[in-house]
Amino acid sequence: MTLRVLSICVVTDQAMLSNYAIQTANPSDFTFPNLRGKFTHQPCRIYVKRPVVQFLARRKGNLVPMTIVSAVPNESDEPERGGSHACTDDIMLSALGNDGSSKDTRKEVVGFLSHSGADISQSTEILGNPGNLLDKLKAVHLHVLAMEQWNASRLELCHRNYLLSAANLIHYLALKCLDVEQLKDDLSSIGLLNLETINPYVLASLSAGIQMLENLKSNFPKCKESVGDGISSCNSYKQTKGEFTINTMRKKASSNKELLLGPLQDERTTHIMVTIGQEAVESETLITDLLKSGTTIFRINCAHGNPSVWSEIIRRVKRSSQMLEKPCRVLMDLAGPKLRTGNLKPGPCVMKISPKKNASGNVMFPAQVWLSPKGAGPPPAHLSPDAVLYIDGQDFLSKLKLADAVRFCDARGKQMKLKISKKFPVFAGVGYMAECSRTAYVQSGTELYVKRKKGKFSVGLVVDVPAVEQFVRLRAGDLLIISRDSSDEQDESPDPTVDAHRVTCSSGYLFDSVKPGDPIAFDDGKIWGIIQGTSLSEIIVSITHAGLRGTKLGSEKSINIPDSNIRFEGLTSKDLMDLDFVATHADMVGVSFIREIRDIVVLRQELEKRKLRNLGIVLKIETKGGFEKLPLMLLEAMKSPNPLGVMIARGDLAVECGWERLADLQEEILSICSAAHIPVIWATQVLESLVKSGVPTRAEITDVANGRRASCVMLNKGKHILEAVSTLDTILHSSSAKVKAELKPLVLSSHLF
Repeated sequence: MTLRVLSICVVTDQAMLSNYAIQTANPSDFTFPNLRGKFTHQPCRIYVKRPVVQFLARRKGNLVPMTIVSAVPNESDEPERGGSHACTDDIMLSALGNDGSSKDTRKEVVGFLSHSGADISQSTEILGNPGNLLDKLKAVHLHVLAMEQWNASRLELCHRNYLLSAANLIHYLALKCLDVEQLKDDLSSIGLLNLETINPYVLASLSAGIQMLENLKSNFPKCKESVGDGISSCNSYKQTKGEFTINTMRKKASSNKELLLGPLQDERTTHIMVTIGQEAVESETLITDLLKSGTTIFRINCAHGNPSVWSEIIRRVKRSSQMLEKPCRVLMDLAGPKLRTGNLKPGPCVMKISPKKNASGNVMFPAQVWLSPKGAGPPPAHLSPDAVLYIDGQDFLSKLKLADAVRFCDARGKQMKLKISKKFPVFAGVGYMAECSRTAYVQSGTELYVKRKKGKFSVGLVVDVPAVEQFVRLRAGDLLIISRDSSDEQDESPDPTVDAHRVTCSSGYLFDSVKPGDPIAFDDGKIWGIIQGTSLSEIIVSITHAGLRGTKLGSEKSINIPDSNIRFEGLTSKDLMDLDFVATHADMVGVSFIREIRDIVVLRQELEKRKLRNLGIVLKIETKGGFEKLPLMLLEAMKSPNPLGVMIARGDLAVECGWERLADLQEEILSICSAAHIPVIWATQVLESLVKSGVPTRAEITDVANGRRASCVMLNKGKHILEAVSTLDTILHSSSAKVKAELKPLVLSSHLF
């Protein structure tokens, strides 16, 4: 039986696209146009005798009744007498406001008018029994098709590469706005269809479920008695468009993933991304070791470093990739309009060297100190020194021997010594590992010498000791003043009677948008406070949450104002300059702190201006607005041919939306992107304890296991990054079959029976 769609009428509360990302979409975001274009729309009256099935629609997080109706015309194309009034196109248009919003926010009525010639008589109701499982599934199917047609004009704007994926995303949103929990349970109870797993191929799965239910009905004679209730069991249900098959959708998802992230080797399924910076330039082997450990993508954060550093990093990445014959790609994150604390005044250039002591103060392990020539780079990867000293004096270093005692006078004027324990060849000569058994403070210009029988010989000077990172230590109850003017003295209060710490923030957005009573967070939520007062140049914050012994707040730490409506520009002037560099050096660009469709429009314009049709785009979801507008931003980004992906930036996302919601948020992002066939990057604090201390937590291991559902998992840099990459690679690509094989089979003896 061939069904021909003649008309679809809609009276809808557009805000019903709610629950998580859908619930806050603006009413005008999803349009409901009069059906034109390639979708045939023939005006016709619809007779509605009685509602056939009722669901609960989600509106602003609440459930409201929604009736889905199907009907057929009579021979004269006129409604039958009695019952209810006819639903015409004129009624439909009058029910919708000029802005496309519904005047009746309580229900949605979808009139599906079909015609099948002699196969169906005019008196046959397509959907009859409200409690019938097949009726409900068909009603959902009709609702999904209606949503696609409502957004036909939006879909037509998508690039052909994303047309199927965009349509499936619309299908997913249509399904998501219904409360189908009971339907899920009913389908699962008979082992037929799991609505939780059909996101990548919604229409095909619904059609397959309908077909199987109809096949079941045709196999049981008793079921044929229900034909009068609305369902013809002798005809198959074939309304699924050929291009929406499950195999086609799977291939599209796989293709989108490979276009953005690149191909994988050795039957791997998940990419590993590692953030690198200045340390990659200082080490000759770091990038090579990372590639050998399983890294397939390198990330550079444009908020740090400069083009000369980035160029050198990318040069080394490409060289190592070619040498090892391991393909990899480069992602560069634009800094975006992130709020950060300003630079505090630099501290003294002094390094503290401390041995490990027990509770009684006795030395258990001497401090390990690396000595190497100036410009030699970091120590070998297998060494983990407590301190690194660069020496200006090649003659001094070349004459050192094992067990020599290198003497010096520290910053306090105390005599100290370092005992040479090991010797290693390095790029610029030779390096040594030395032991220090007493706490010492070493500064630039400190003289090192060795005493022999003939007196002192050769003097080496300590150089390039970094300045001590300055910070303010905040405790609950403290006052913090944020100043707009970076020239102010950060360690002094302008009013000597006010005991307050000071930091700066150069962004005017912060001072223009906040108000007293707003919560404020620092350093990814490690410190929280409440804004007590504001002025054009200062903000006074009362600290409400910090560590028991206080929490350090230093330079360039994040600032979040979750409840404020800060109007950021999508791409800053720095971002636009960096984009020119990214265009010629990287494979992907990460767009930070996107909040709304306008940000995507600006990005598309800049890419088109530079004719960048192949540069991958990664949308970083790290704000409440970005999460709520994700489906709409994806549809906007799909208007361009550029490979597209999404990064779940869980650090800022948790602070902006609340820690307790993070798990649900990342699940929803995964579901939306799965429906849109867009690859997802799982980021922030992945194996963080392992990266920093060398020992993972149990929760980190299970977090990584959950990350297998993403297309890529990202690690941030740290002291034990190589070990972390190796561990991550093992977890991501371990086979469940291997685990099962390790389980001892249960052998039952015959005497037990």
